[in-house]
Amino acid sequence: MNIFVLLKRTFDTEEKITITNGFIDEEGAEFIINPYDEYAVEEAIQIRDAHGGEVTVVTVGGEESEKQLRTALAMGADKAVLINVEDDLEDGDQFTTAKILAEFLKDKEADVILAGNVTIDGGSGQVGPRVAELLGIPYVTTITEIEIKGTQAKLIRDVEGDSEVIETSLPLLVTAQQGLNEPRYPSLPGIMKAKKKPLDELELDDLDLEEEDVEPKTKTIEVFLPPKKETGKILEGDLSDQVKELVQLLHTEAKVV
Repeated sequence: MNIFVLLKRTFDTEEKITITNGFIDEEGAEFIINPYDEYAVEEAIQIRDAHGGEVTVVTVGGEESEKQLRTALAMGADKAVLINVEDDLEDGDQFTTAKILAEFLKDKEADVILAGNVTIDGGSGQVGPRVAELLGIPYVTTITEIEIKGTQAKLIRDVEGDSEVIETSLPLLVTAQQGLNEPRYPSLPGIMKAKKKPLDELELDDLDLEEEDVEPKTKTIEVFLPPKKETGKILEGDLSDQVKELVQLLHTEAKVV
């Protein structure tokens, strides 16, 4: 089975984000595999172990993304591909990334493509579905379970506090939701093996793409942190007095009643 995982390098979830001149300051920041993409990597490995084949992780970014690709290889992926756009693109968006990934995947005869449901930095959840649309294959988002038999797949997806069961055929793209699995930690032997696994680097020219082909459709005007929350107020006294005070505060200060 030919399995691909779409992976992104994102800020560590424990990082304190700082803004400089309207943009996120990456100086000294720690980066990781997007957490939802870790579920995708883990599920891809489990599918390969159950059905055979190989797992290839692919990302669009710069040289610094190699660390996250090596981490995925240490988890158990077989191959990695870095599509390096550092020298070609000053900016990009979900359209840019999806267009590049689809161009790379179009002749790879993928059986299953996995991606994270969303990225923790952008949170749009667009790249996976856009790639599937460009490739002309089915896609199912926010999956929490996948079962493959031959060329058929049965999936359970998370929908607003409930679940939905979907059956479809391969090739297929899915996006992983929390609860799909428990991603493994790279073991020491896995880390050592990852150093010898193939990591190919491509550029736009290798995909017969020009800069105008992947020009972003959106533009980031400004990035800013949410306003600081004011200290909460603790009500004291008898319950009935607290209720009266709460109603008064909602009316006079919060102005919601």
